[in-house]
Amino acid sequence: MERGGALLFSLLALAMSLHIGYLRAAVTLPPEDRPLTRHFYKKLNTCANVEAFVKHQVTLFWNQDKSITAKLFKLLYADCMVNGCDGSILLDGRYAEKNAPQNSGLGERIFEIIDKIKTVLEIRCPGAVSCADILNLAARDAAHLAGAPSYPVFLGRRDGLESNAAWVDYPSPSSSWDTVVTYANSKGLDEQDLVTLLGAHTMGRTHCQFIRDRLYNFKNTGKPDPRMKKSLLKDLRQQCPPNTPKGKEDPLVYLNPENGPGYKFTNSYYKRVESYQAVLGVDQQVLWGNHSLVDAYAKYFEQFRREFALSISRMGGLRVLTGKNGEIRRNCRFTNGNNPSIK
Repeated sequence: MERGGALLFSLLALAMSLHIGYLRAAVTLPPEDRPLTRHFYKKLNTCANVEAFVKHQVTLFWNQDKSITAKLFKLLYADCMVNGCDGSILLDGRYAEKNAPQNSGLGERIFEIIDKIKTVLEIRCPGAVSCADILNLAARDAAHLAGAPSYPVFLGRRDGLESNAAWVDYPSPSSSWDTVVTYANSKGLDEQDLVTLLGAHTMGRTHCQFIRDRLYNFKNTGKPDPRMKKSLLKDLRQQCPPNTPKGKEDPLVYLNPENGPGYKFTNSYYKRVESYQAVLGVDQQVLWGNHSLVDAYAKYFEQFRREFALSISRMGGLRVLTGKNGEIRRNCRFTNGNNPSIK
């Protein structure tokens, strides 16, 4: 992959700040003349205290609901892995990305949190901070509150002008390991990034519809996944009947029952993968996809924390809009041309 000096230097600085002794291939880069940079708004004197403003709001919400860390991780993934980190997941519209079937579990509440942060920033620094940057900062701050490192976030993204549900192409939770690796590679991430970012599943929940095949009809055998630990199978079957009763919502189960409602950023995900206690099929396949890295993360929490900071920063730099591309939305739900409050 072609390297770009400015962002490559920024990623190297991040690696050094986290005491990582090497740097993997660079992510898809923004234009050389307008790279993402640290303290972007401070250098331009447009919103010097943006990070403090965002952190304060995120802390207020996190103190009320610790599940926002997992939800912000999912929202950031949903934005960056489709059309790049351009805030397009935040746009409203009947056929917008947020309304794709694959994004049905995002929930309205997490969008309201981004709205609140944006409202505060529009009061403090009108027309200055992009929704795409807000999302990256909010995810970082929520992650830190849950136990992840407070990694530097490079800023300067601009917001996209389009959002299309048809663009949403995530692989299913039951996809083969080769399929998900190929998908990650097509977006600009490598296998190590994938293994590392899947560690975010140490917290959060998923709907039963995404694991019923493992519980009742693995690979159309009419039987459960034989590799799933029997005690986990029993517990999940109690929570996920073969069919959701008519008129009832599909139940939710924790991706990491050991963590449960604690929403702590830990390496227990990898320990559970090694003991065949992963909930999602794709999570269990991590063991066979890169056993050595799973074993390292299961043993060394600090290594996982450092690598997670680097991989999520790489994801946050995918296909960003900078310079004169895109816009700075005044409302994250509308492009400025469609914003009813802008005349």
